[in-house]
Amino acid sequence: MIKVGIIGAKAYTAGELIRILLRHPETEIAMLAARVEAPEDPAVYHPQLRGQCGVPIEPIDCDRIAEACDFVFLTMPHMAGAEYALEMTKRGVKVADLSADFRFRNLATYEKTYGIKHIAPELNDEAPYGLVEIYRDQLKGKRLVAVPGCYVTSVLLPLAPIIAADWIDRASIISDSKSGVSGAGRTPSDTTHFCEADESMMAYKVATHRHQPEIEETLSDLAGESVQILFVPHLAPMYRGILSTIYLQLTRPMTLPEIYTVYQQRYGDEPFIRLLPPGQSPRTKDVAMTNFCDIGLMLDPRTNRLIVVSALDNLIKGASGQAVQVMNAMLGIEETAGLL
Repeated sequence: MIKVGIIGAKAYTAGELIRILLRHPETEIAMLAARVEAPEDPAVYHPQLRGQCGVPIEPIDCDRIAEACDFVFLTMPHMAGAEYALEMTKRGVKVADLSADFRFRNLATYEKTYGIKHIAPELNDEAPYGLVEIYRDQLKGKRLVAVPGCYVTSVLLPLAPIIAADWIDRASIISDSKSGVSGAGRTPSDTTHFCEADESMMAYKVATHRHQPEIEETLSDLAGESVQILFVPHLAPMYRGILSTIYLQLTRPMTLPEIYTVYQQRYGDEPFIRLLPPGQSPRTKDVAMTNFCDIGLMLDPRTNRLIVVSALDNLIKGASGQAVQVMNAMLGIEETAGLL
């Protein structure tokens, strides 16, 4: 059994990780750690786990974690992710980092986006981007992998099959993305407070969201040229889920069956991508509590625009489930283990 730990075990994403790892056939939860003063029951922060996990959340002690664990998930904010990735990898522990610290190949972009100096540039150079459906072959055997952001996953997966095609205008991509409130994390704010978020929707950080440069860097890599995207995130009055509606201008007339075939060829064998019948739109309800990303394709012949819609659970396919999928790929385990 692979002995697994979580640093940042109070986070929403940590609760989902625990739930998934408890049913994973190849793992044993050996250590849970967070910024706590004394050991605490995980159910204090994740009541849904009451009576299911006998491993307490303990204060962070890197030596003890390394002694107990073969693999660690980091569910920490940026900066803390890099700090603990350094501590774990130098002790021989493999890491999946859910923070943003290792998601950028271009460190200047990361430092500009997050307003900080990267503390582990050498480690960043060796950490592949953990979007498994796209970079699967780069993950096996690595000691550190960066788990993509939730919004980013909801945009990259529906765009990856066609971003390099000469029949889309890569200068006019727009993504209208809506996320549940859990995407903001456990710490409440004036925006995510129930009284503010309930029965209301709002666009926020329009064209300035930190996930936009992450999306653009990977799209540029896939397209083989610089790609920009207008990314508009919205806060939706729901607990979990992301729905991204992406608008693409076609450069020549196409039929929906032609486009659909491209997606079938790319994703037909992917266990966690569900391609809906042409013209059908996905719903967040249908992917809740799963590691699936549902994708729907629609065509507007009048404007010659393709509309691609994706739905996923931001806490699972957008975070914890994807992180387990990354771990499975890194360690050569059946990719669906613990997730189906």
